Amino acid sequence: MIKKQKIVAIGGGTGLSRILRGLKKHPLDITAIVTVADDGGSSGMLRNELQIPPPGDIRNVLVALSDVEPMFEQLLQHRFKNGNGLNGHSLGNLLIAALTSITGDFVKGVAEMSRILNVNGNVLPAANQSIVLGAIMTDGTIVKGESTIRESDKKIKRVFLEPSNIAPLQESVEAIKQADLIVLGPGSLYTSVIPNILVPELAEEIQKAKAKKVYICNIMTEKGETDYFTAADHVKVLLDHGSSPFLDYILVNNKTIDQDILENYAREEAEPVLCDSKRCEALGIQVISDDLVSYDHQVIRHNEKVVSDWLVKLLPPNN
Repeated sequence: MIKKQKIVAIGGGTGLSRILRGLKKHPLDITAIVTVADDGGSSGMLRNELQIPPPGDIRNVLVALSDVEPMFEQLLQHRFKNGNGLNGHSLGNLLIAALTSITGDFVKGVAEMSRILNVNGNVLPAANQSIVLGAIMTDGTIVKGESTIRESDKKIKRVFLEPSNIAPLQESVEAIKQADLIVLGPGSLYTSVIPNILVPELAEEIQKAKAKKVYICNIMTEKGETDYFTAADHVKVLLDHGSSPFLDYILVNNKTIDQDILENYAREEAEPVLCDSKRCEALGIQVISDDLVSYDHQVIRHNEKVVSDWLVKLLPPNN
């Protein structure tokens, strides 16, 4: 039998789960390392009340890699809209919290959820503890909390984690060491992607790993994080948060967005990310541009098939 090639995908939010839906259709050994910096919504409530890492991004990734009936997937993603205690919570988050309580450990709870959902791959939190994401703004002020950073209406200079001595899971370290390809993104640059590479040992292993590293760039800018950013601006921020250069490729959209969709995003002060290839290449990054756009009820998503096909092409020969 041919040994499955190993892909490690790092990030959070809906962007990562979208890409994983495409990757699971290929015969690959997939490990997802997911941020635990979220502090808003249902995740934030469970984090504060139960003192566990936030389950929301983990839930999205588990569902993306699961092999269950569509109705069961819908059930896991169901969010309660009333009730004093349940309002705002998703059922999947509550199940992960319950399994954490039963097993006595968040990582064990996630592993049990993976088994129940027949997940195609390994889903690992970036750390087995809650972390606080902080940001130093260009005006020198410090803002703490992922949701607060998004709403601060200030330009971010740099983000950091508290505590600073977070230890990654050993399973994550081993997955990175054995990876044939390491993927970062897509997702909110400062609050979903970068928190993972700020976990000290995780960052070092990513930089030392023999596998090629590819960043999947967002299609649109994001208000409060990447206003007016080009593709090269995204790359530069990633490199600035690493201790040494670690990226090999950037996968970026070159498709023109439909005008009516652009108008909708303009109301949110978002615009397409410009593919400035020469600036990326000057940073030592090889650019891969393609039509990466998919529409989901007027919302722009990455085309999971196109992206996953490109990632498979970037894998080394399977000897």
